[in-house]
Formats: sequence, structure tokens, C-alpha cells
Amino acid sequence: MTSATKEILPANVSETSSEMQASSSGAKSSSFYIGMRVLPPAEREAMYAIYSFCRQVDDIADDLEGSQDERKQALEQWRHDINALYAGEPCGQAAFLKEPVAHFHLKQDDFIAVIDGMAMDLNGPIVFPDEATLDLYCDRVASAVGRLSVYVFGMNPDIGETLAYHLGRALQLTNILRDIDEDAEIGRCYLPREPLEKAGIPLDVSKVLSDPRLDKVCRDIAWQAEGHYAASDHIIHGRPKGHLIAPRLMAAAYSALLRKMLAQGWKSPRKKVKHNKLALLWTLLRLKVTS
Repeated sequence: MTSATKEILPANVSETSSEMQASSSGAKSSSFYIGMRVLPPAEREAMYAIYSFCRQVDDIADDLEGSQDERKQALEQWRHDINALYAGEPCGQAAFLKEPVAHFHLKQDDFIAVIDGMAMDLNGPIVFPDEATLDLYCDRVASAVGRLSVYVFGMNPDIGETLAYHLGRALQLTNILRDIDEDAEIGRCYLPREPLEKAGIPLDVSKVLSDPRLDKVCRDIAWQAEGHYAASDHIIHGRPKGHLIAPRLMAAAYSALLRKMLAQGWKSPRKKVKHNKLALLWTLLRLKVTS
């Protein structure tokens, strides 16, 4: 499952001199890169570091390279290195996070939560989780990243963490609805079991995606995501302190994807919706003018 966080930055933005690497790889064409580029230097580099961490742990869980035991060991090494970082000990591959952690007071629990979310995929595959498990997964792989981010954005912690709660869930539910066919190809299905059972849909990955009743289930989940987008928009439109272009761009981009999916529906065969890069760039320019 591609977490929402993995799509923020181009694949080649590294933990060392991220701006230089992005430039050399042609990543400056990414609208999300440009969105982060408008941040002040310290905040920009901190965000690149956070998302580099997210990409690396997500790749371990998502790219299916190596045996399950090897990937579990790789995640455990990240857990060890994050704990060592906060203990002031040699922290190996997590060393690039030292400066943003110290400067922005990022919380250890949020980094560990992201690792725990990736471990849920490795311990799975996740197939028809109950609603509580799905919500925990969304919190770990998306909202936890938002909690790290809002400290970098300089938001009030209470307001920022509420934004992270809603926007993270909105983004991840949108990804789940978009990627159901790709996930099924590797034996995963993140759709919650309760609404599927209520609709009478067999809990069988090979059958659920062709069931005509799936459209109604997915629309109900989409409306949940819309509720989270609405809550996020309410917070953002209140103009709390902090750098808000990045969350505004994420909300605009992914809510647009959700609207496309609602218009198309989830009846088989489905066509995967994609970001319109020109529209994203226009949105970014508009946000810069109005912020």
C-alpha cells in the first residue's frame, strides 16, 4: 500500500543535501517539491528529512524486496536507530534526523508510530481489517507524519495535531480507494470488513473487486474521507499560525482525486485516477497569492 506520505517527494530526494539531489534528478518538476520549496530553508530541509525517512521505511514494507524476515529486521534497525537518536547515542541511518529533531522538537513516538504502521503491512498482508484496525493504520502511516510536519510548520500543537488527525485520515482513505486494484494484485485489501459484511460482499480478495455492491461501500468510505477534508479545511481557513501552503496543497490535490473517483465510481472495470500536474501547479500559485 502506498502511503500518502510516500508520494509527497520524488523518489530520489535523499537524506543528505536533499535540495541538491532533487535538482540533479530533475525532481524540481514535482509540484510537491515546489510546494515544499517555498518554505524557509530550515523548515524546508526538515520536511525533506521527515519525508526521506518516510520513503525509506515505506519502501521496506511496500516494495517487496528481500524476504519477510529481512524486511522485518530492516524495520527493527530503524526502530533501534530512532531510539538511539533520542537517547543521544550513535544512531546509524537516523543521523540525518538529528538537526530537525533538535530544532523543531519532533516527537520520538511519531517516528516510531510510522515504523509501527509499516510493520502492520509486513505482519499481514492487511486484508479486510476491522474499522478500528484501519483507523490505527491510517493514524500511523499518515497522521503521525502530519504530527511531525505541523511542528516544522510552526503550528500551535493542539491545532496542528487536530489538523494532522483529519488530513492524515483523509489522504490515506483517498489512497486506499484509489489503489484497491493494485493492492489486490499483491493480496492486500484495506477496505474495512464491517461495511463489506453489511453489504453481503464475500470477504475474498479475488471476488470483492468485481462485486457490483462494492461501489456503495466505497462511496460510504469516500464520504468519511470528505468529512475529514471538511474538518481540515475548517482548521486551515481559520488561518492558524504557521506555514500552511503544504497542507493546503495536499488537501486540494487529494480532495480533487476523491471527487474524480466519486464521479467515476468503483464499479468494475475501474480506471485509476491520477493527479493533474498542471492543475496542481495552478493551485500552488493560487495558494501563494492568497496565503
